[in-house]
Amino acid sequence: MALKRLAWFAGAGLALLLLVDASGAAERQTPSGLPVPRYVSLKFDRVNARAGPGDDHRLLWVYKVKGLPVQVVAETSEWRRVCDPEGSLVWVHKRTTDGRRTVMNTKEERVTLLRRPRPDARAAAFLNPRALATLDKCEKGWCRVRVDGVSGWAHEGDLWGTAQAPQCR
Repeated sequence: MALKRLAWFAGAGLALLLLVDASGAAERQTPSGLPVPRYVSLKFDRVNARAGPGDDHRLLWVYKVKGLPVQVVAETSEWRRVCDPEGSLVWVHKRTTDGRRTVMNTKEERVTLLRRPRPDARAAAFLNPRALATLDKCEKGWCRVRVDGVSGWAHEGDLWGTAQAPQCR
């Protein structure tokens, strides 16, 4: 009986150790110390998109949109693998990104920005297709954004740059 109990405790201890090890692996530290995935924006109006993390990797294209929201999905100490609103995965240098959050209307129609975070609120402004806005905050499925001196609320799902899940696979 004592031997069975000892074997049970040893097995339970091993299972607990494996669980702790698995959860630690999921929370492993990134080179920047910041979570992945996370959103950033492009800092300059010309940012090189590369096939890999380094200047020696092939240049795929040049982003020409300062403030474009991108999602960091992986990183090295100097490079960030980002997903853009078109669904492309590329590497950009960390110095070309900015921690300030922006969002983009990727829909074909304009998004109504409301005065309050309620479906029955009056319109404050409209965000045209492909337009960018600064993200102030999101709460309870609504996001407050600013553009051209006007702020308003939009449904979280109406703007690219708000979803917590990785946007590129």
